[in-house]
Amino acid sequence: MLKIADRTFSSRLIVGTARFPDPETMRRALRASGAELVTVAIRRANLDRDDGEDLLSLLEEDGYTLLPNTAGCFTAKEAVLTAHLAREALGTNWIKLEVIGDDETLFPDVPELLKAAEQLLLDGFVVLPYTNDDPITARKLADMGCAAVMPLGAPIGSGMGIRNPYNLQIIREQVSVPVIVDAGVGTASDAAVAMELGMDAVLMNTAISQAKHPVLMAEAMRKAVEAGRLAYEAGRIPRRLYARASTPMEGRIELAGSV
Repeated sequence: MLKIADRTFSSRLIVGTARFPDPETMRRALRASGAELVTVAIRRANLDRDDGEDLLSLLEEDGYTLLPNTAGCFTAKEAVLTAHLAREALGTNWIKLEVIGDDETLFPDVPELLKAAEQLLLDGFVVLPYTNDDPITARKLADMGCAAVMPLGAPIGSGMGIRNPYNLQIIREQVSVPVIVDAGVGTASDAAVAMELGMDAVLMNTAISQAKHPVLMAEAMRKAVEAGRLAYEAGRIPRRLYARASTPMEGRIELAGSV
């Protein structure tokens, strides 16, 4: 079970809702993923629900827990304002905090991220910040009271997989809150690797929504996250440089004429 703040989820896969070919494909993919917690970009959601595509109503109708995010914000001030709009519109104090440094790399702006997190915590939000894979930044966010930390596996939408597993392991060892890999997953094996490293969950969007068959990929991601977690809990064997026979050598039969 995945526990974040005061809530518990049976799925360790969190899915974004952007860039699906159409709403029906999104709904089918979300069902196939088994996700219970889904993210919504407040800047593109129809908060008035008065016309056009009403994404929020579809998600609520399907019973998902909504995690609004501040995607598209470049300053702490913008992110804080967006979070307050989300709380007013959706009635949730949970926020996935994103403060981006530029629109080319989409890497977090760490000083602005820390500033926004501090203010939102003072304002009573449950903050889940998207951050880089720097253990020091992750520890600062956890120490100030964030409910989880969400280091990137690789740049958003890149599909490059887990580029720095060592930093992710250090983050896992140094913070006591859930560690959720956010961004960079390209295919199911990337999600399994993240979970085998001991991460508590994986968040993804593009890997599913832009796959050739989003529903199939969503199912693959669900199974990969489950398999990776099981492997982590089972405990892998140590890596060795030389071979080691799988059959015990003790008590073997000595053949006639052998030395």
